[in-house]
Amino acid sequence: MKIACITTSRIPSRTANSIQAMKVCHALRLLNNEVRLWVPEYQTANWSELSQGYGISSPFEVYWLRTSRIFKLYDFCWKAVSNGIQWNADLIYTWSLQAAVFGLLRKKPVVMEFHDFPMGLLGPILFQLLLRISGKKVILTTTRALANGLEEKFNIKIPEQILQIAPNGTDLELYKNLPSPEEARHQLRIKEKFTIVYSGHFYSGRGMNMLIGLAQSLPQYQFLWVGGRNEDIEPWKQRLIEQGVRNVVVTGFINNAKLPLYQAAADVLVMPYQRAISGSSGGNIVRVINPMKMFDYLATGRPIIASDIPVFHEVLNENNAMFCPPEEVEDWVNAIIALEKDKPLRERLARQAQAHAPRYTWTSRARQTLKKVERA
Repeated sequence: MKIACITTSRIPSRTANSIQAMKVCHALRLLNNEVRLWVPEYQTANWSELSQGYGISSPFEVYWLRTSRIFKLYDFCWKAVSNGIQWNADLIYTWSLQAAVFGLLRKKPVVMEFHDFPMGLLGPILFQLLLRISGKKVILTTTRALANGLEEKFNIKIPEQILQIAPNGTDLELYKNLPSPEEARHQLRIKEKFTIVYSGHFYSGRGMNMLIGLAQSLPQYQFLWVGGRNEDIEPWKQRLIEQGVRNVVVTGFINNAKLPLYQAAADVLVMPYQRAISGSSGGNIVRVINPMKMFDYLATGRPIIASDIPVFHEVLNENNAMFCPPEEVEDWVNAIIALEKDKPLRERLARQAQAHAPRYTWTSRARQTLKKVERA
C-alpha cells in the first residue's frame, strides 16, 4: 500500500508530536508499505540525522513543503494532499483536520489521528465536516477518554466501524537486552546509588515541582532528569542551585535511540503529572493525555510510580505500577522508600510492566489501523 502521511509538526524537532509522527510513519514502513511523509519546511535533515534523532531504522521519504503564514498551513495541507494524489497514494494518514477534509473531498481514504480536541475557531467545524463528508475514513484517538469526550462535546456517536482507540506505543527493539540499573549507571558514568528517573519534557503540568520536592525529601537517593529543551531546563537548574539540591543529575535532551539506556539506569521510573497539564495547542489535556514515556517505561522493565489520573488507568494498573495523588509529596516519598526496601516488590512490578509492553508496540498499532481501514 502507498501511504501519504501529512503532519504539520516541525521535523526534525524534539517535540512529542514530532517524535510520535515519525514513529507512526516508521511502523507503517516496517509493515512493508510505501510511505512518504509531507511536512512544512521549517528546517530539513538527511536520513542519518532523522534515524539517530528519532531512533528509527527503515528509511522512508520525507518531503518539506514551503508554506505561507498568511494561510495558516491550509496551503501546506492542500499541496500535501495534492502531492499524495499525484503519487497515487492508496491512503492519506494525517494528524491535520485540514488535510483530512481535503483528502475526503478528493475521494481518498483517510485516517485522521486525534491526540486532543479540535482547537481554534475552525477546528470544530472541520471535525463536523470530517464526519459528514462521505468516503472511507478512520477516526483514531489515543485514549477512550478522548473518543468519549469528542462524542460528548459534539453530541454525536462515532460509528464503531470507523473508530479506533490506539494508544501510543514503544519500540521493543530499542529496549532489548538492556543492562541492569547498576551496569547502566556504570556505562553512563553516574554515581552508583539507588536512582529515580524522570524522562520527558519540563513543560507545565509534568510535575517538576514534585520532583524537586522528592529530591529534597530523599537526599539519600539519586534523581536523574532526562530530556527537555534548554530554555525549559535552565530555570529548574537554577532552582536546584538556589535551594541547595545536590542529588539531581540533569542530562538535557537525549536522542531517542539513546534514551533506553538512561531509562534503564533507574531503580524506579516516575510520571508525576499534575491535574492541570498544558497541551501543545493550549488548554488542559489531563483528561485525555497519553504520554509516550508511559509505554517506554513499560518496555524498560522497571517499577513505575504514576500520578493517579483516571486516563492512565487505561494502560497502567496495580499489577504493573504504583499510583500516588499528584499533589501529595509525602505519598510519593513513602512509595519510593517502600520500593527501595522491598526488592521482591520492585521485581514483581518490573516483570509485570515488561510483560505488558508488547501490547503497545508501534507496529501492532499500525497493523490494527490498516485492518480498520480495510473494514471501514
